[in-house]
Amino acid sequence: MSAVDQEARGAELTLGQLVASATAEMSALVHDEIALAKAEIREDAKRVGGGSAAIAVAGVLALFSLPVLSFAAAYGIHNLGLGLAWSFLIVGVAFLLIAGVLALIAVRKFKKVKPPEKSIASVKQTAALVGTVKPHPRPVSDKAVGVARSSS
Repeated sequence: MSAVDQEARGAELTLGQLVASATAEMSALVHDEIALAKAEIREDAKRVGGGSAAIAVAGVLALFSLPVLSFAAAYGIHNLGLGLAWSFLIVGVAFLLIAGVLALIAVRKFKKVKPPEKSIASVKQTAALVGTVKPHPRPVSDKAVGVARSSS
């Protein structure tokens, strides 16, 4: 269809038909955009699920390897000439020191957390503004009065 034919056809359509056509096209566009967003989110969710599973398996394997590595370290220290009990004690104290350092780091990070001051100030400002606004008087229509009278 040429541009001239489209102009002639457009001139023949009424304003209501043009609005209906534009609304239908806009609705189709919105539906297509929503379908595209769902497809993208579905793909991202699959990737996140696969990544989460891999992280979980890695965490479990790391957790299971910790006792084995602890025994290896203790027996390695024992081979240096210390008694077996002292070797295990050294490994246990080393783990406690590492845990203590990590706990101190966590406490420092938590102390740096502050309340969302900008958001709190914005909410207080909005609440103060809403509290000062007075509603405009609404005219009472005859239909509203009739409905109120018939329900009583």
